[in-house]
Amino acid sequence: MEAFDGYLNGLVNKNRETFSEYPDLKWAGFYNTTEAREKRESLLKNLEENWLFKDTKPYHKQISRGCMICGMGSWSCLFITGKCNANCFYCPTSQLTDEVPGTQNLSFETPEAYAEYINFFKFKGVSFSGGEPLLFFDRTLQYLKQVRKKCDPSIYTWMYTNGILADEQKFKKLASAGLNEVRFDIGATGFKLGKIQFAKGIIPNITIEIPAVPEEKEKLKQLLPDMIKAGVTNLNLHQLRLTKHNAPKLSKRNYTYIHAEQPIVLESELAALEILNYAREKNLDIGINYCSFYFKNRFQKAGFRKQITNALAAPDEIITEKGFIRNLDAHSIAYKTMVISDNSSDKNCRELSLKHKTYFIRSENSLKPAALTETQKNEVQKLLQTEPEKVPEDQFLFSVWQMEYIEKGLREM
Repeated sequence: MEAFDGYLNGLVNKNRETFSEYPDLKWAGFYNTTEAREKRESLLKNLEENWLFKDTKPYHKQISRGCMICGMGSWSCLFITGKCNANCFYCPTSQLTDEVPGTQNLSFETPEAYAEYINFFKFKGVSFSGGEPLLFFDRTLQYLKQVRKKCDPSIYTWMYTNGILADEQKFKKLASAGLNEVRFDIGATGFKLGKIQFAKGIIPNITIEIPAVPEEKEKLKQLLPDMIKAGVTNLNLHQLRLTKHNAPKLSKRNYTYIHAEQPIVLESELAALEILNYAREKNLDIGINYCSFYFKNRFQKAGFRKQITNALAAPDEIITEKGFIRNLDAHSIAYKTMVISDNSSDKNCRELSLKHKTYFIRSENSLKPAALTETQKNEVQKLLQTEPEKVPEDQFLFSVWQMEYIEKGLREM
């Protein structure tokens, strides 16, 4: 069995075990997805000229600057709060508790500490999310102001909101503080566009960012001209994914789930691709991109690793496309990850003391040192020189490939 097939089979077993309490979930397989595969292939073929990030993000017209920064790995998303005032069936996590603003398991009790973090690690984009940032508007505004005051003026900033608490005065204050873009989740408000009017002409860039809900596909197609009139420049369509939190609600819908690093909804991808094709056929003047799970899972994780590692690694250390540090000598190969945290977890941690906050840094083995035979050494050197068109079949080379390269494309069903 090829190494990649073994990896995919491991995902199947993990997902079935994780969601074993939902025995009626419809999992995608060869025999129950024939029609969907044919439809997907046809939709993708029409979009083959407009792809970004190793063929994981198809788009129409353009994508926002924030999305480009995200794909390049230079984005920090600050969760202002864990509390939300909406109840979207697709939300992947609980949104009931206000928490200290944080990102990537780091907490930032003061805006100054967060701005300092952005500066030190040289992020080029900052977003404010939640929960719902407008529930704690003054807090959101203060963190934005400190980023603008202390960080590079070229940093691009945006905010996610369901829009329930939106009003013109809030957006005027955010614009005055330097917010570049606002992203509305209209799924939280019945797919209504009314709240967007408060940002039109005030916030420079207005985006709608929602999961591609299969049941709302036709409604979204018909809404596209109204979005353009409302001042929306971009529509970002995410793929629905199954989590322990949303499983009680998603399991009641007749969705088909694809085995990936997290289960994803087949019909959601088809809906996103249909909307993209519709906009293309009508030549609608709005940017649309399909933010696939594969894009998010690969590029966002690798991007954060690289951003942290670039700042912390020694000058002579080699950092891979995936953000791992490669240690290669004449006899062995190994990979490690730089990890940053709020607390010291072991004696091997070192402190990184900045003015407003102290961090703890450690390195973890991502691939333990492995001795190389002469044949393996030659094969590894070949793999490192040029990214292979196909995933390596050999288990050892597959492990090296996983440390080196971001996987291309959307996987077959």
